[in-house]
Amino acid sequence: MSVFLSRERRRLAPYAPGEQPRGEKLIKLNTNEAPYSPPQSVLDAVSAAAGGLNLYPDPEGAELRAALAVYHGVSPRNISLGNGSDETLAFAFAAFGGAEAAFAFPDITYGFYPSPAALYGVPYTEIPVDASLKIRAEDYVGIGKNIVLANPNSPTGEVLPMADIERVAESNPGRAVIIDEAYADFWGSSAAPLTKRFENLLVVRTYSKSRFLAGARLGYAVGDEGLIGDIETVRYSFNPYNLNSMTLAAGIGALKEETYYKERWREIAETRDETQEALRELGFVTTRSMANFVFARHESVPGAELMACLRERGVLTRSLGRERARPWLRVTVGTPEQMKTFVGAAADAIKTYCS
Repeated sequence: MSVFLSRERRRLAPYAPGEQPRGEKLIKLNTNEAPYSPPQSVLDAVSAAAGGLNLYPDPEGAELRAALAVYHGVSPRNISLGNGSDETLAFAFAAFGGAEAAFAFPDITYGFYPSPAALYGVPYTEIPVDASLKIRAEDYVGIGKNIVLANPNSPTGEVLPMADIERVAESNPGRAVIIDEAYADFWGSSAAPLTKRFENLLVVRTYSKSRFLAGARLGYAVGDEGLIGDIETVRYSFNPYNLNSMTLAAGIGALKEETYYKERWREIAETRDETQEALRELGFVTTRSMANFVFARHESVPGAELMACLRERGVLTRSLGRERARPWLRVTVGTPEQMKTFVGAAADAIKTYCS
């Protein structure tokens, strides 16, 4: 650690992204990327935008905000754009958190949340999910803290009904309730319409998972104009030009291809369900994931060891470090062919490990 790092920053525990191998022939099922490419029209829009790289991008992202406003039935003033949803989430921690404005989120959830909390000196409480790894809404009702809930949750894929989100938002006036909907399109429900009723509700979404644009880095928030104004204050204090011209073009283009995406979402959901059933036949326990991944454990093989066994067989998956999650393995849903290979590798790994 450098002697130049400030005392306040020495306590940081940065988020560790999933492995991004280069040059190895692996089936990559570890970071919840899409197995499909965006449609050609989106790629064409990106190429066209590259011709204007001598100019700064629109800091307002006005055209994309207008398109997203139509998509969600809100005003452009209810939209904020981010360099991936992680940036928007970090802006939310900076905007709403403080020494006397703590956050709360589940103990088994997206592992990024503690990182911006530590970066901005925001105290936080991790609330245990129940024995079946589900979030209990009653744990957040009237808690009096800012709240972040991933829905569907990651890494479990379990969902919280909209009625529960309403209860949480209504019972915590004056505190931000943030719903991280990175995987919502695979489920088919969104809390975005509720932002018209609850001024403290912020819905954060990303193009990385269901729009197949993880490499473009595009996320956004939907919320009351006051909340969005707070996010924008932080954004303009950090980097007004946080999205490049090609990413903005990709975001607009993707919204014009809803039929293509909906068909792919259906295919991914079908493959997910088939994979979960195949794993259960092998003796795995799985959650009821509604995202683009499965979360499974086998009594005979710890998660980290199974991950290593699968890597030896050419399949990259992910084991989470948190104690309660250690027996489990999170596996991105790839193509049907990739998932058949994964299931076969898992069967062989268990047989070899247990023999």
